[in-house]
Amino acid sequence: MKKRTEVSSAVIRRLPRYRRILRDLLNRKVDAVSSTELSGLMNYTASQIRQDLNNFGSFGLQGYGYNVEGLYRQITAILGLEKEYRMIIVGTGNLGQAIANYTHFYKSGFETVALFDINPKLIGLQINDIHVLDFQFIDEFLNKNRIDIGIVTTNEGNAQIVADKLIKGGVKGIWNFTPAELELPHGIAVENAHLSDSLQLLSYQINQDELSLYQRKSS
Repeated sequence: MKKRTEVSSAVIRRLPRYRRILRDLLNRKVDAVSSTELSGLMNYTASQIRQDLNNFGSFGLQGYGYNVEGLYRQITAILGLEKEYRMIIVGTGNLGQAIANYTHFYKSGFETVALFDINPKLIGLQINDIHVLDFQFIDEFLNKNRIDIGIVTTNEGNAQIVADKLIKGGVKGIWNFTPAELELPHGIAVENAHLSDSLQLLSYQINQDELSLYQRKSS
């Protein structure tokens, strides 16, 4: 298997979708699938699929294709999903509460163990059987508990302060839902979920489709 640093981020970002498709195939009792069949399910070319998977090793057999269960397990291991992760959410407004209530995380090995906020009206509130704690006690909590992932859903101005406390407390990965560009030390993983960026990309795709349709009609 190649080192992660040798694999493009674009390929890595496609892995969760491969895993989701393979899980669906497993649920349908499918034993083997070819790159051509995967192409039809994923709207990638068969060549692209083979190139993507070859980054991590040789998984397919000529004349047989990919063993669905084996490939699913391999991608699960590549993504580090064979172990469980403990998470906390800082910021329990509408977005933070929605994430806390999203039960699929628990089924996937991601457990939210604590919630934090500075708003007195939210502190003490129970969300999905977890009480919201006062942010001023987060240092003490992190010193006593192993936390793998910190989810930041505060306002932009407080995001860096929160990130610094999470890192000081031993958190190794941050899921950032704020517009802030966090300054993080080497070795800290971050995934920026900028919702407005995603919406703008959707706008781009809509306009590109409309432009393409207009050009076909005009030609």
